[in-house]
Amino acid sequence: MAVGLLSLAGCSPRRHEVSVPVSSWPGYEYFFLAQQKGLAERYNLKLTTAQFSDPQEIVHAYLRGEIPMAQLTTVELVDICGRAPERCPEVVLILDESRGADLLAARRDVGSVKALAGKTIGMTFSTLGPYFVSRALQRSGLTLDQVVIRNMPLAEMSEALAKGHVDAVAFFPPFSDAALRAGHSRVLFDSRQIPGEIFDVLVVESAYLKQNFHAIMKLLKTWQDAHRYAHRYARAHAPEAAVVMARRQNVSVEEFQAAERGLVYFSLAEQRALLAPGGLMERNLKAVQQVQQRLKLVRPDAPLPQVNAALVQEALR
Repeated sequence: MAVGLLSLAGCSPRRHEVSVPVSSWPGYEYFFLAQQKGLAERYNLKLTTAQFSDPQEIVHAYLRGEIPMAQLTTVELVDICGRAPERCPEVVLILDESRGADLLAARRDVGSVKALAGKTIGMTFSTLGPYFVSRALQRSGLTLDQVVIRNMPLAEMSEALAKGHVDAVAFFPPFSDAALRAGHSRVLFDSRQIPGEIFDVLVVESAYLKQNFHAIMKLLKTWQDAHRYAHRYARAHAPEAAVVMARRQNVSVEEFQAAERGLVYFSLAEQRALLAPGGLMERNLKAVQQVQQRLKLVRPDAPLPQVNAALVQEALR
């Protein structure tokens, strides 16, 4: 499935079409909301979304060259640059910071992270699983070498935990909702305990970005408008925007809103400093890469992803 941005000849002023990959994560839903509400039209931009059932499928599609942009974590971004240096994309937007939405949950008879020594933890290697679990273990004096790691799809984790096939899992909404709702597990660790470490970003292939700078800049404006649209309805006590986004993820509005309480969003104005040279995003990517290299998940000579603040600067004019 190839998705991307195409110039439509014969239109004046120039009109673009952009398709953004969307998977199951609350912070990725705002482009879908913008599409449903036609929010890109004011910028003469046709926005569509390409739906993927799992975040790791977006990573794989990007690596196969099927999509020129992706919504993913900084951990996944560092992984891409290690596996395909020639296609190492640039960060153009911070979608969210996870402060509580990413979870390490265990069977109810496991009382602490320290009690996971020698036990089996389910995670997905192509997402932030190894990084997130390693940070949880580190804070309790353990390492990944002291647990048994089982690579598994996110969609199978709740059942694996319920049946005792694993002792703990690293997951996030909506995949965590069923497990927590059933009551057969407890949360041992979440991303609130490592603030400033887990970010989701919009990344674009460098050559593609150069060719379509203004169209992607319009996309950033549309993303901002989607957040304003959602907040306007939230203040009016009408969860219409949340209904649209929750329905695509096949969760209740209450579950979607609960997951969003574990996320922090930054306006384009706030991102000017975060994306600047030497800013938070550059520092985060360096820290993530160092951890991934220590875990031998990324090779030592892998390039560091670049941060491009120019699009946010242009969008704010």
